[in-house]
Amino acid sequence: VQLVESGGGLVQAGGSLTLSCEVSGFTVDEDAIGWFRQVPGKEREGVSCISNGDGGRYYSESVRGRFTISSDNAKNTVYLRMNSLKPEDTAVYYCAAASGCTWWAKGLMDYWGQGTQVTVSS
Repeated sequence: VQLVESGGGLVQAGGSLTLSCEVSGFTVDEDAIGWFRQVPGKEREGVSCISNGDGGRYYSESVRGRFTISSDNAKNTVYLRMNSLKPEDTAVYYCAAASGCTWWAKGLMDYWGQGTQVTVSS
């Protein structure tokens, strides 16, 4: 199983970015893919999770209404569209895979990518 994140970068506050998570070894139309973020010295935070098998879309309160998770099943890729970015969204963003989103908020996923840096300047 391999997950490769891309799309991170530097953006001004109020701007937008779209992160991609290309997945191999898991099927995004059946399994779950979650997005997480971590700032050095802080605990990893669950951001969002998608479970196409049951149509689930889940968001943390800190990003609800600003971030949107989606997938392209043909490309086996999951996206995280991030709008209205804030400096506090600055972190390394990771995607991870599991059979479902049941425990995503606790970070209990089976496979992880290497992460992509998102920096939001004020």
